[in-house]
Amino acid sequence: MLYVSSLADMPDGVARLKPSHLISLLAPHELPPTPHGVAREQHLKVAMNDICEPMDGQIHPDDGHIEEILSFAAGWQRDTPLLVHCYAGVSRSMATALILLCLESQGREKEAVSLLATRAPHARPNRLMVAIADRLLGCGGRLRAAVAAMPPQDYIGIGPIVTFPSRLPVAASQVD
Repeated sequence: MLYVSSLADMPDGVARLKPSHLISLLAPHELPPTPHGVAREQHLKVAMNDICEPMDGQIHPDDGHIEEILSFAAGWQRDTPLLVHCYAGVSRSMATALILLCLESQGREKEAVSLLATRAPHARPNRLMVAIADRLLGCGGRLRAAVAAMPPQDYIGIGPIVTFPSRLPVAASQVD
């Protein structure tokens, strides 16, 4: 399974869900130490702010950040839990969950976004992370368009822990 949480819920999530892999996406001064139960080499710490364009004193998502996430995800076998979190569990972590869902599902970006919107109506994936991933994954604008078409956000501030499958479910049309 793939889980998304806020920074505040991450320690409880690690204790309860026992993920083999952990991704933290926060400003450099907010990055937490690796929690007990997660191997240090299985904890990816991505230092970035939740912004969509360069700002003085802030670190905006860039190709290197997304490549780091993609490289780390290659080491996740998807048969063990992965927990991804940012500060609120709404933007950077939801963009990362979406990227992970699209990794093995090119052409199914709308399905991935629909699943995200259904399970996390509060989600608002970071647009810059999505645009970079769209390009790096060769989605041809489909991922960006699907996120742009998401229904309005049900803002709740800090998001709850949300569960996603580690892969998009196989569509009935793909079984034939």
